[in-house]
Amino acid sequence: MMDNFTPGPAGEASPTEASPTPEARSAVGTPASVEAPAAVEAAVEAAVEAQFREELFAAGVPEHLHDWLADYGIGALVVKMGIRFLEMSPERCVATMPVEGNTQVAGILHGGAHVVLAETLGSFAAGMHAGPGRQALGIEVGATHHRAVSAGTVTGTCTAIHLGRTLTTHEIVMTDEQGRRLSTARITNLIRDTGR
Repeated sequence: MMDNFTPGPAGEASPTEASPTPEARSAVGTPASVEAPAAVEAAVEAAVEAQFREELFAAGVPEHLHDWLADYGIGALVVKMGIRFLEMSPERCVATMPVEGNTQVAGILHGGAHVVLAETLGSFAAGMHAGPGRQALGIEVGATHHRAVSAGTVTGTCTAIHLGRTLTTHEIVMTDEQGRRLSTARITNLIRDTGR
């Protein structure tokens, strides 16, 4: 169940080793087999960071948070679900998610999609509260579904209940385009040092 909101290098491509070529040798005679993997690794890292920055812009993440998330992006599931952030702070996070593409067999928004939106908002809020050198780990999440929705866009509004040194708790309310409450969720995150 853990939605670890600690940016991490998950999913990064590993560089492939290039064959040494005369052009790849440095002026001091370092073999290309030593330099080439480092150059490839740097190029891969730069490409991954550029992709993550594009994800951040597309998801509406405020620019002042880009440096914080540039090495990690927002997560593949957030991209797949179409979640777009409108506000981001430890006290309050707001995001939207389309119903289309996130439905279950009956044609309504999947209950798990509600929880994905809730956990995404609560985890980002907790991660911002944790700050540099610390991480937020989801330890409990629960949701109550109040009404179904089959079209349009859902808005999740995350509000801090408790922002402590070692624990955070947020309530997340999902509403439809008419402002009707669809579900209510609560997430608790453990805050700990990353050791970096």
